[in-house]
Amino acid sequence: MANGYTRSPKLLKGALIQFSAPLLIPIPNLIVFQYNPESLSRSLTPWAPPSKEDREHPDDKLLNQLKQPYDPQETFSLQLELDATDALEDPGSHPVAVISGVADRIAAMEMLLYPPKQSALSALLNVSIDVSIGSGGISASIGSHVDTIPPLSVPVVLFFWGPGRIVPVRITSFSVDEQAFLPTLYPLRAKVTIGLKILDKAAFDAGDTSAPVKIAKACYDFTRAQKEVLALANVANSVESIMGMLPF
Repeated sequence: MANGYTRSPKLLKGALIQFSAPLLIPIPNLIVFQYNPESLSRSLTPWAPPSKEDREHPDDKLLNQLKQPYDPQETFSLQLELDATDALEDPGSHPVAVISGVADRIAAMEMLLYPPKQSALSALLNVSIDVSIGSGGISASIGSHVDTIPPLSVPVVLFFWGPGRIVPVRITSFSVDEQAFLPTLYPLRAKVTIGLKILDKAAFDAGDTSAPVKIAKACYDFTRAQKEVLALANVANSVESIMGMLPF
């Protein structure tokens, strides 16, 4: 609906972007926030050098308090509000909301915490058939190579918060407060509190050259570069402030 002001800025919405399709060009699954959260809490934890008790040969000279071999670990949390009330006013255009309310959106976010199911083809490739010939004839047994099944991992997820923050993340906490229900007992409204941890380039396997990992690393570098540019802009402002304080 028009607000009478033609120069109103376009509102960007935050989103979680999942890359899990096993293709050369992964298809993203976008989970766009219905409403942007009013606040976002961030915390940075620098790498701490080992204490004397943790080192084999305690020596103060070997302990460099300024050493920083890794990027600080950044975590943040936010609360998302979901509401299907407006969708129920036009049930013909929102049949899913009529049946399940906001349960589909909650489920989409919850699935980011689960590793993808093993496909039928990959399960078949891990099946072995042992054939033996004995006095009673030919016998065959079907088994599976459990030790060859790779460990499952959650999909690569990007947190989009405008062009200045697009980073790969791992969901570390997830809680849902369902506040109202449809006759089917699906939630009509809910608040979802999510804790996220930013994954730097060191968090990924160096030998992993898949497209989702390449995209995740590129987004991390892009966001890091923007942070450095903003820091330099602040240095320039500081120089101007210092010059303005001089009496000449």
